[in-house]
Amino acid sequence: MRSNRIAVLTALLWMAMLGAALASGGEGGHADSGALLKDFLYRSFNFIVLVGLLAYFVSKPIRKGLAARREGIEKNLADAAEARREAEARFAEYDVKLSRAAQEIAEISAGIRREGELERDRIVANAREVAEKIKAEAERTAENEIARARAELRREAAKLAIELAEELLKKNFTSEDHERLVNEYMHKVGDLH
Repeated sequence: MRSNRIAVLTALLWMAMLGAALASGGEGGHADSGALLKDFLYRSFNFIVLVGLLAYFVSKPIRKGLAARREGIEKNLADAAEARREAEARFAEYDVKLSRAAQEIAEISAGIRREGELERDRIVANAREVAEKIKAEAERTAENEIARARAELRREAAKLAIELAEELLKKNFTSEDHERLVNEYMHKVGDLH
C-alpha cells in the first residue's frame, strides 16, 4: 500500500516535470532551453531519487521509532490504568478498614464505658457493704462499751452502797444490835438442823 503511494507520487511528479518541460520548450526562441530542460530533468530526477532513497531508508526507522513510541505510550497508559485500578482498590480497602476501625473504636469505647459503669457499681456496692459492716461493728462496739460501762457502774454503785452501808452500820450499830443478830442467826441455824 505504501509502495503504491510512492509510485503514484513519483508518476505525478514526472508528469508535472514533463508538462513543465514541454511548456517551456514550446516558446521556441531559445537554443539553450533544451539544455535547461535537461538540467531541470536531471535535477528533478536526482531530487526524486534522493527523496525515494530517503523515504526508503528513513521511513523504516521512523516507522519503527513511531511504532515503538506508540507502544511505549500505550504501555504507559495501560500501566497508568492498572496503577489507577490498584490505587482505587487499595483506597476502597483502606476506606473499608477505616470505617471498620471507626466502628471498632466506637465498640471499644462503649465496652470501656460499660466496664467502667460496672466497676463503679461494684465499687459502690463494696463501699456500701464495707460501710454497713463498719456501722454494724461500731454498733456492736458501742453496745459492748455501754454494757461494760453499765457493769462498771453497777460494781461502783454496789461498792459505794457497801461502803455507805458499812459507814452507816459502824455509826448506828450497837452492841445490843450485835447480840440480837447473833441470837437470830443461831436460832435460824438451829431450826435448820
